[in-house]
Amino acid sequence: MESFIRDLPKVELHVHHIGAASPATVARLAARHAGSTTVPADVEQLAAYFTFRDFAHFIEVYLSVVDLVRDPEDVVTLTYDIASDLAAQQVRYAEVTLTPYSSIVRGMAAEAYCEAVEEARARAARDHGIELRWCFDIPGEAGVPSADVTLDVALRLRPDGLVSFGLGGPEIGVPRAQFADHFAKARAAGLRSVPHAGESTGPQTVWDALEHLGAERIGHGIASARDGRLMEHLRDNDIPLEVCPTSNVCTRSVPSLEQHPLPTLVGAGVPVVINSDDPPMFSTTLTNEYVVAAGLLGLDTAGVAELARQGVRYSFLDDAGKAGILAEIDAYAARA
Repeated sequence: MESFIRDLPKVELHVHHIGAASPATVARLAARHAGSTTVPADVEQLAAYFTFRDFAHFIEVYLSVVDLVRDPEDVVTLTYDIASDLAAQQVRYAEVTLTPYSSIVRGMAAEAYCEAVEEARARAARDHGIELRWCFDIPGEAGVPSADVTLDVALRLRPDGLVSFGLGGPEIGVPRAQFADHFAKARAAGLRSVPHAGESTGPQTVWDALEHLGAERIGHGIASARDGRLMEHLRDNDIPLEVCPTSNVCTRSVPSLEQHPLPTLVGAGVPVVINSDDPPMFSTTLTNEYVVAAGLLGLDTAGVAELARQGVRYSFLDDAGKAGILAEIDAYAARA
């Protein structure tokens, strides 16, 4: 099964820009900024550093890595490395969640940030044949001012790869409704709505994301399994959850993989797509997340191929691009 999944053409719809930095990239940036960071500049020490007590501790560590990305050169290196890692797993298309506010508030010009990610996107397509798209993400812990900046950059600069507008960071103490106007303006400009909700909080956060933010996909959303009416709503309205099983265990949002609600969600007919979230931080890969999902759901190779197709269908790639990847999956599955 692992061999089948490793070479299966795939898409990645929920992976964070900073969180996808490989240990080698993080260590290199930490060494470059030695003396002004708590992040270890040693790959082996990073494994211990990326062991999280709870979701709040995860955010603390995550932000320390954010602080390592200080200039456009760092952004290009990070983005290109992520694309290379994904392409090596046969990922044909990825929607990467970027948080431009985190770089802008640290002094990087918004224009330079957007130019850097677009440069990396073009190089990755040329060198690896992978297509990248962007989700601009509000860091919820920074409140409405960060949403103002994120929306301004999204609408004023509108890099070519930008397809969606998101909300990440802690859920506790961060009401979804306060960002309703930002999401309405983003949607009016043609961006798709993909907020996080229902990861470390309950089902109400998912309801709030649907009602106030017009969510078309939900980042995580695993708490939906505790609300039958919500699962029916997601099923009937064809709203998928971006599920990242290992991440949910590492942030202590679920106690263990064995207790993960993925089977409950799928059993209720809720659409799901499988993703990796912050893979090096959680010692995982997209390939491994598919292996985990196959085990939880009892899938054979045909079932795994259908899971990959589902990711393509719920992506924001254009119809021609979707058709091309679906044809690749079909051909691969037929040969296996």
